Amino acid sequence: MLKLGIIGTHIITDRLLAAAKQSGEYRLTTVYSRHMARAEEFGKQYGATGFYDSLEEFFANGDFDVVYIASPNSIHYEQVRLAIENDKFVIVEKPAFVNPHEFKEVTRLLAAHPKARLFEAARNIHTPLFKAVQKKIKQMKFGGATLNIMKYSSRIDKVYEGTKPVPNIFNPEFAGGAIEDLGVYGINMIVALYGKPDSVNYLPMMLPTGVDGNGVATLTYGSKSVNIVVGKTSNNYLGTEFYGGRDTVWLDNAINLRRGIYYDDDKQAHPFDVKVANNDMIYELQDFAEIMNNLKDADNEARYQKWLQLAEDVNQVTYDLRQSCDLTFPADTNY
Repeated sequence: MLKLGIIGTHIITDRLLAAAKQSGEYRLTTVYSRHMARAEEFGKQYGATGFYDSLEEFFANGDFDVVYIASPNSIHYEQVRLAIENDKFVIVEKPAFVNPHEFKEVTRLLAAHPKARLFEAARNIHTPLFKAVQKKIKQMKFGGATLNIMKYSSRIDKVYEGTKPVPNIFNPEFAGGAIEDLGVYGINMIVALYGKPDSVNYLPMMLPTGVDGNGVATLTYGSKSVNIVVGKTSNNYLGTEFYGGRDTVWLDNAINLRRGIYYDDDKQAHPFDVKVANNDMIYELQDFAEIMNNLKDADNEARYQKWLQLAEDVNQVTYDLRQSCDLTFPADTNY
């Protein structure tokens, strides 16, 4: 069983730990928080015994094999760097990094520390429903796609009210905003299905804090395009569609995939007979554990390298989308 350390004591971490327990592959041992009391309060309920308020001590002395990082986006790079330098396995929440400069440096560190592995927690592409959809789409012509990824954030009210401090997810200091927080799910899905696009463009609606509240991202492949409608200022119920010409694949959601339907040339509906667990984080954790527990297996290594390349490609596409509309973060100016 893999011993697990965590950075980030949030709701998403609770969900991760529930999935980790359900998988039977992980046991929480170590918790980091900026505040020791919070580390102990959060970790003891899950059976953790090691608590740290120093990142250096956490990585140097913590008893864990793999670390799950769920901190603000702009902090991922430094924490992943420390993890790799200490030869740890790393599961980092999406988006893994702010820009390609950070990803290239991490790639260099991974080469220098062959015991380490890096996984981006893009949970939607590890679900059995996505894998079934991926198989079907490979049999279809490419006619483009439309993804609707909009979820109203309760924290947007604080932005409208001008409340300070600005919530991390709407703060450019932490690389927040719609395309980074939600759009990256859609980008992961599209790049996994079709590869990197020929060109990209993003039309955002900017918030007064300096990040995008919503927008439309266009990924162009030859004469066809994929449109990702993304936002944290409204809810959207339209679902997601992948076009093949006469036939279409429909999904109820691009993040929390639960239902999918294939519509054939005669407009007949064929639901995908695939059940998805209530906590769909279990699938990525199972996939990652298989790699970490079988490092010498050639097929596993090939899968790992494919995921790592996908994460790098998604990072580049996301960055290019921001660059297309001059949406920059302080982390971008470090290079």
